[in-house]
Amino acid sequence: MSAHRSFSKAENELLPKFRENMGLAESTQDVRKFFGYSMAKLLEKVFEGRIAATYEDVSLAPEVVNGFSLGSDLAGHPEFSPVWKASDLSAIIGRFAGVAVKRYRHLEKNPEKTEAKMYPIPDRADRGRRP
Repeated sequence: MSAHRSFSKAENELLPKFRENMGLAESTQDVRKFFGYSMAKLLEKVFEGRIAATYEDVSLAPEVVNGFSLGSDLAGHPEFSPVWKASDLSAIIGRFAGVAVKRYRHLEKNPEKTEAKMYPIPDRADRGRRP
């Protein structure tokens, strides 16, 4: 039986900042961006520089059951597959994706915050500033 590796320490290091970023996300695009960068950091910690992780390696995919998709460069890397199969990495990424998908769907259903950021109402922005 092969040894099962755990990367929960890396997960616990990244989780507080990730949750903070999800709370700050004002659009679905922000959620995708924060998720991608957080997963790149996770992969850097897991592979300790053996794989050059990028933003595109793990993408948020709310339409998929597990909530994420792996980039072909990452999935095809020779060092990735053995770690993926013999560790909790897929479960950890799945937990991060679960948090991100929940925030993504909330912002998708309630676009007021995004629209307020992108299309501010000039009258409201000027209140209190007029003489």
